[in-house]
Amino acid sequence: MFDFSIQSVLENFQKPSSYLGNETNAIIKDPEKVKLRFGLVFPDLYEIGTSHFGIQILYHILNRHPEIYAERVYAPSADLMGYLEKSGRQLTSLETKTPLREFDIIGFSLLYELNYTNILHILRLSKIAYESRDRKRDLPFIIAGGPCTSNPEPLAPFFDAFVIGDGEKVVLEIAETFLKWKARNGKHKKELLEQWAFIEGIYVPSFYKVEYVNGRQVIQPESGFPKKIKRAVISHLDKNNFPDAPIVPYGRPVHDRLRLEVSRGCTRGCRFCQAGIIYRPVRERHPEQLLELALKALAKTGYEDVSLLSLSTGDYGCLLELIQALIRLGKNRNLAVSLPSIRAGALSAELMELIRKVRKTGFTIAPEAGSQRLRDVINKNVDYHTVQETVAQAFKLGWQVIKLYFMVGLPTETDDDIRKLIEMVRKIKKSASGKGRGGKINVSVATFIPKPHTPFQWHGQISLASSLDKISLIRRELRTSKVQVKWQNPEMSLLEGLWARGDRRLSKLLVMAVKRGCAFDGWSDSFQFNKWRDCLKASEIDLDFFVHRKRSLDEVLPWEHIDIGISQQFLKNEWHKALKGEKTPDCRWNGCLDCGTCDFDEIKPVLHTKAENIAKTEISIGSAEKGKQPQRWILFRFKKVGAIRLLGHLEMAQVFIRAFRRAEVELVYRGGFHPMPKIAFMDALPLGMESQDEVGYAMVESEKDNFQIKIEVNRQLPEGLELMDCKTIESPKKIETKGFRYRINYDGKMLAQDALKIFQEAEIWPFKKLTKKGQEKVTDLKASIIDITSESNSTIVMTISNKQDKRVRPVDALKSIFGLSRVERGKVRVVKIATLID
Repeated sequence: MFDFSIQSVLENFQKPSSYLGNETNAIIKDPEKVKLRFGLVFPDLYEIGTSHFGIQILYHILNRHPEIYAERVYAPSADLMGYLEKSGRQLTSLETKTPLREFDIIGFSLLYELNYTNILHILRLSKIAYESRDRKRDLPFIIAGGPCTSNPEPLAPFFDAFVIGDGEKVVLEIAETFLKWKARNGKHKKELLEQWAFIEGIYVPSFYKVEYVNGRQVIQPESGFPKKIKRAVISHLDKNNFPDAPIVPYGRPVHDRLRLEVSRGCTRGCRFCQAGIIYRPVRERHPEQLLELALKALAKTGYEDVSLLSLSTGDYGCLLELIQALIRLGKNRNLAVSLPSIRAGALSAELMELIRKVRKTGFTIAPEAGSQRLRDVINKNVDYHTVQETVAQAFKLGWQVIKLYFMVGLPTETDDDIRKLIEMVRKIKKSASGKGRGGKINVSVATFIPKPHTPFQWHGQISLASSLDKISLIRRELRTSKVQVKWQNPEMSLLEGLWARGDRRLSKLLVMAVKRGCAFDGWSDSFQFNKWRDCLKASEIDLDFFVHRKRSLDEVLPWEHIDIGISQQFLKNEWHKALKGEKTPDCRWNGCLDCGTCDFDEIKPVLHTKAENIAKTEISIGSAEKGKQPQRWILFRFKKVGAIRLLGHLEMAQVFIRAFRRAEVELVYRGGFHPMPKIAFMDALPLGMESQDEVGYAMVESEKDNFQIKIEVNRQLPEGLELMDCKTIESPKKIETKGFRYRINYDGKMLAQDALKIFQEAEIWPFKKLTKKGQEKVTDLKASIIDITSESNSTIVMTISNKQDKRVRPVDALKSIFGLSRVERGKVRVVKIATLID
């Protein structure tokens, strides 16, 4: 059933550790002992998908159920995608390497419209038909959730069902309905889909007919089905189970830290912001629960950074008290706290001074527009002076880089607004000059996209030419020292707007683009607009109709059957207020605005303003207080075998650092702006090579003896990494590595013993190698090889010197001695069997 054989070739592809599936806190179950196999798919690369906490939450919820096994799937990199296609192998899950078509339910997370082509590539590589009508009973149900389902129509033909709203509220109901259907020997997919269609928050597109009236799509349900699909909403985050042992990814994911969702929803009322609409109302998590989660998760992950997540973290009612508690929690442990979404007005001097006590991880301020007039139009309640003072204070306190985010193409924008954007950045840069060591400003510019369910959903998106002109002007005018302008490719924004605002007629365009090789469209180095332009022409998709035109307020929109919880009248009122430049206050502090979200019974704002308990409680991670334990250097020998050989050297180092932290063996840190633990390794083992004897050393602060350290750290290491020995040393400076011994097996014809004899008897052996600068240099291979013997006709044991000018790669030495071709070298398996140290 399981295709494990692909691991034998993974080292030939980008970031092979992305496909191991044995990370810390990954859940492994026996597939034969569960009744529902659930594949959680993120249609982008591992380093992006593992940074999305939505999948972690669903993974945690589903796997708590004894009859359900949820596994993860990410889009394979382009090189592996090509290999799977050519070899005929199927895409598999991470944990058990099961082909996707053998799962019962496959759930996609839809966070970004430019991931849509990857969805079809994943289905194709899994040998699953694209359209739901073409999938038979023995193939899995394909569902999707995430913010993009606020307009599911462009993808409607491909999915059996969509989850609208908070997935945690309905995912178990979906699963349990499946289990009951399966227990009744359910054979007809339609029967289960009919049951799903009446779960709040579930849209089954096959039960909704499409008509086109004057070119506009109109959705009508079949008899008996809901006319509108109501969004699923979790009323209290505290009642929802949040993972206290999240998976710790390998490599360098986009967000390599512990993430705590402090709240969900935002009622600041920015009129361009879809998230601010579709996640209402504001629901804050209780600070005591957050602190408890942090305590457990830091102990179970070994993370050294904590990120407080929400749409507007600075508005969290107990933010100061929570950060104070986290600082005490991480006292002397080099714990960093990051606030990725802070409004300029919320970043008070008190809060900034508090963050200054821990490592500063940077932040972004989003004025969105350059003029106050335009900020009033979009209801961005921040002025120039607030932004300027916040930036100046940040630089004064030690931040070195501040990011300012702007959009072009906002409703009612004029040339004067663009000029004021440029003027605003220049003024901020001038006022920040000489403030601390920093003063660098990164300006990020993107094209505004009128998203569904926002007050601007009726507005048109500016043309590609206009977008390019505006961004080019900003770039030219801000070409100065300590200001760097980055921008979202307007061609990508054009496509994003198309998919965000389109209807079912776009499904044929997507199939065509996939057939022509479009994939990873959200990555600039993979985006191929020329292919999309050809597909748009061939499919006769009218960009003006779907993207650029303004829509009348009485037009039936493609997403009108999706009830996101906001009344259309509220959105229309906000549109009219925008045109007048009138602002709307935040309902958290100014009373209900009658947007339609709350029923004030089950669904209502949940705010926390008091946190006396966490403000006074002394807390710490681990059993011993750091700073009061004896410090010493330890040397540890370990092996790295099996699939874990696919970890790169830096990845392996990070695994060890976090294993020590989870084992409560504190590492001593170097000082500086970004303190690093005192741990190092004698050799950087090449990717894919196994070793029976690697050597590392670290300075630890612990009362545990070396045997305890060995045992407890081993409990935290993944299979294939194992400490073999641990001892105290005076200093690593007194340790010298003489060489490394390798066992080399050649899986092919017998190695010519006469060639080995010739080498052994030679006085010198000229050998060409490349220097670090890429220049060719001739050396003596005999001086590099301490000894070489034959164990059999196909096995060589070789000891290579560690001296910098004499080190060679074992395979290169073998090539020189035995004259192996490139194909033959691919059949060589090298295992390091000893590290020789004094």
